[in-house]
Amino acid sequence: MAKTKDFFVDRKEQSRIKTNILLKYFNAWSKILVPRSRTGKIAYIDLFSGPGKYEDGSPSTPLLILEKCIAEPALAESLVSIFNDADKETSEQLEKNISELPGISNLEHTPGVLNLEVGDEIASLFAKKNLIPTLAFVDPWGYKGLTTGLINSLIKDFGSDCIFFFNYNRINMGINNDLVQEHMSNLFGNERLAEMKKRVKTLEKEEKELFIVNELAESLSDERKNLVLPFRFVDENKNKTSHYLIFVSKHELGYTIMKDIMAGESTMQDDGVANFSYIPVKHITKHTNVQLDLLASYERKLDSLGSDLKEIFSGKTLSVNSIVERHHIGTPFIKKIIKKLLDD
Repeated sequence: MAKTKDFFVDRKEQSRIKTNILLKYFNAWSKILVPRSRTGKIAYIDLFSGPGKYEDGSPSTPLLILEKCIAEPALAESLVSIFNDADKETSEQLEKNISELPGISNLEHTPGVLNLEVGDEIASLFAKKNLIPTLAFVDPWGYKGLTTGLINSLIKDFGSDCIFFFNYNRINMGINNDLVQEHMSNLFGNERLAEMKKRVKTLEKEEKELFIVNELAESLSDERKNLVLPFRFVDENKNKTSHYLIFVSKHELGYTIMKDIMAGESTMQDDGVANFSYIPVKHITKHTNVQLDLLASYERKLDSLGSDLKEIFSGKTLSVNSIVERHHIGTPFIKKIIKKLLDD
């Protein structure tokens, strides 16, 4: 677990962006779900929590979520929170840091802190239970414990969404590594993985990235029944992709909200269209854009969008809102850009 502890020595810009996206979504999601929950409760689950603080004392995601809930009476009353870390010392430190939060006693439900290895048992437990509206955050170091079964078990019920960090480099190395085939199968499925093992050998570097991440997104989408949004992180030192933050939901409203948030946190925009990526400043001039097929069916240009809309909806009588609803899923365009183009 040395790597986990090393991560919390200092807070990198990548972590700041990731936290911003999560907190902004939690804020919007909780406002919608608290009044709609049949039990009056909502849940936040973090399966790879860390100690809750960086070494400089600044709070990481678990404490930031709890601080927000302590400060808002409706959340203080409704939030059920579960945090987990497989390292015993880390989970104990997290429990201590939570107990020392000012106002922690204001929470109706005491945060639960677990010390479990994330695997099939936890996925099976969530799959069997009817969850209250739940936002789950899954941020493993590599791929151990991260499975499509786990993600699906966390989003199956009303109001439940999942955000997870996907270590592209580790997965890229693991696809044709016989020692980790069980982990790869848990992510992609046996049949998909068998095809991927053959295909990746024929692809150039950028094509391979597109292919691998899109295969994961397609696996999670369950034939497009689930909505999947990716956000890419470029490594500070190597000018290449390190991770993706991936959002999975069954609900278009959640997809729309997260799309706006990710667009707002993107480093670059081309003609007003976000690239859904964090790119360190020193790498921007060298950057080559990479998009998933789920967001790459259209060029990222507004004139291209205008042409597409004319072609797709020619001869049809639809309201502006109907066109916007039909066209923003699976494209890099957020709703307000499509609506603005139609209104002009």
